[in-house]
Amino acid sequence: MSRPRIVIVGAGFAGYRTARTLSRLTRHQADITLLNPTDYFLYLPLLPQVAAGILEPRRVSVSLSGTLPHVRLVLGEADGIDLDGRTVHYTGPEGEEGTLAYDRLVLAAGSVNKLLPIPGVAEHAHGFRGLPEALYLRDHVTRQVELAAAADDRAECAARCTFVVVGAGYTGTEVAAHGAMYTDAQVRRHPMRTGMRPRWMLLDVAPRVMPEMDERLSRTAERVLRQRGVDVRMGTSVKEATHDGVVLTDGSTVDTRTLVWCVGVRPDPLVESLGLPMERGRLLVDPHLQVPGRPELFACGDVAAVPDLNQPGQYTPMTAQHAWRHGKVCAHNVVASLGRGHRRAYRHRDMGFVVDLGGAKAAANPLGLPMSGPAAGAVTRGYHLAAMPGNRVRVAADWLLDAVLPRQAVQLGLVRSWSVPLESSSPEVARVPGRPEQSGKDAGTAGTAGTAGTAGKHADGDEGKKQPGGEPAKGQPGGEPGRNQPGGEPGKNQPGGEPAKNQPGGEPAKNQPGGEPAERGPDAASAGSRSHGERAKRSQSGSPRASGKPRRAVEAAGPRSARGGSGKPGKSSRASGTGSAGKRPTAPSGPSRSAGQPADPGPEPPAHQPPPGPDIAPGPVRRTDGRAVEGDS
Repeated sequence: MSRPRIVIVGAGFAGYRTARTLSRLTRHQADITLLNPTDYFLYLPLLPQVAAGILEPRRVSVSLSGTLPHVRLVLGEADGIDLDGRTVHYTGPEGEEGTLAYDRLVLAAGSVNKLLPIPGVAEHAHGFRGLPEALYLRDHVTRQVELAAAADDRAECAARCTFVVVGAGYTGTEVAAHGAMYTDAQVRRHPMRTGMRPRWMLLDVAPRVMPEMDERLSRTAERVLRQRGVDVRMGTSVKEATHDGVVLTDGSTVDTRTLVWCVGVRPDPLVESLGLPMERGRLLVDPHLQVPGRPELFACGDVAAVPDLNQPGQYTPMTAQHAWRHGKVCAHNVVASLGRGHRRAYRHRDMGFVVDLGGAKAAANPLGLPMSGPAAGAVTRGYHLAAMPGNRVRVAADWLLDAVLPRQAVQLGLVRSWSVPLESSSPEVARVPGRPEQSGKDAGTAGTAGTAGTAGKHADGDEGKKQPGGEPAKGQPGGEPGRNQPGGEPGKNQPGGEPAKNQPGGEPAKNQPGGEPAERGPDAASAGSRSHGERAKRSQSGSPRASGKPRRAVEAAGPRSARGGSGKPGKSSRASGTGSAGKRPTAPSGPSRSAGQPADPGPEPPAHQPPPGPDIAPGPVRRTDGRAVEGDS
């Protein structure tokens, strides 16, 4: 008898716990496959501390392959499920596509940022659901404080050091609390010329901070925020977001370059495509986390509407605590469906909540006992250490170092504004140039017109091309430096830069074999003197277009040239042109490159054209260290 095949989609709290429990229960008698875009489990409750510089990113990232024995990890995003054929279609991180057959399927895809039909929010705000967004926010806040400290104009300084957080739930409250401490520490070390101080605002339409918690704990959290100078405005939200600020629902305008969107989350849109009964975007399941009418299909976590047996007629909320417990029950029921053990209904007991407000401040109610102050801080951090499935010693060490040493306020520049758009269907993965988002999963909530699929302008002044994976405009106020500028990204066709234009899905690069000559480049004259037959040959070997299926571009690492050529996912060609797949195109007449001899600089430029400057290669691009570039003859 063949071994049963179990596929788990998603490695959040629910998916990770399901995989870990199944690995123990099946005792190597089943093939368990975990499909996830990243190779780590993210401990979300500590993400605000990553943005505040307390913890390093890898501290909250637990290796899947290192902590899930006997579980096969497949990197990719599920973009289609065939329920009748029992297969899951996915797209890998480099654009490769594949399918996974299953006998039991567990959907634990999690949630994404929740959009509201507010003008400008999708273009100018950023969410807080993954490591890329936390790293971007850390760099962005650091940059704005540094730019404000160097500004002589009080209005510009005030706008740059004003930070608006929308959503006073657990995440928004912790982001504002930790962010205020982080910026205050920066200003103490480097005071601003204008004498101003950073200003944090926390907005929400709810009547109080953290309405999910006990009213006493809510008052405790609000008191801590106000003591740190946070402007808490309840019953107020954003009416419109612009490049220079936000318009609030009370009619006031706030000049700012930072808008953090922590309003809430919505289930991953993947489950909407199944055509099964839904409850507010969540897949309806029975108390055993099984989809009615589909004995092979289970769902848990944020994508599942699980009946709350303690409160008939209601469903368990979308919290990490419930998702973690869903995973354990789901694993037992999957094994029971294979003929081992008995099914369990999901019942829960409220263990309380903890909110870390930074330093020794916290609000907690373990087992229903309200606590605040240092005692709550100790309970909160103790709970996180106990709940983390790994990295406990490293997290504790970072906390100790943060208590005795000052934090490092530096910009790493690893994540750009346009790579973490609010409407992204995969907040755990930063966008890369040339990788289109999956069109079926990028749509926001109903009524969000014109927001899906646009990178647009963002709060730090970057202006995208309003295309998935687009690049920000250069030279905008508060934006990031342009390419080939100090601190900017490397230029195209340069080592470590973006894939060249003559790669699959792009246009032929100018001055490259098979491409068009530059209009004013040094080869412009020689291009006109080439034979008509060669020009015809180049025109017929145009670049292939993208097939329209979700693909991921591979950024060239170091001095190696970008891959491409064949147009097939996962395969590369050493051809430097854009000819047909599997064949190296005929190079146009002109200088050829070799590993041992210097390249011929080509014909002299015409008399009316100035010679190329020292920064411009007068012929094909070649390495300066004498070694051959990949693809050289």
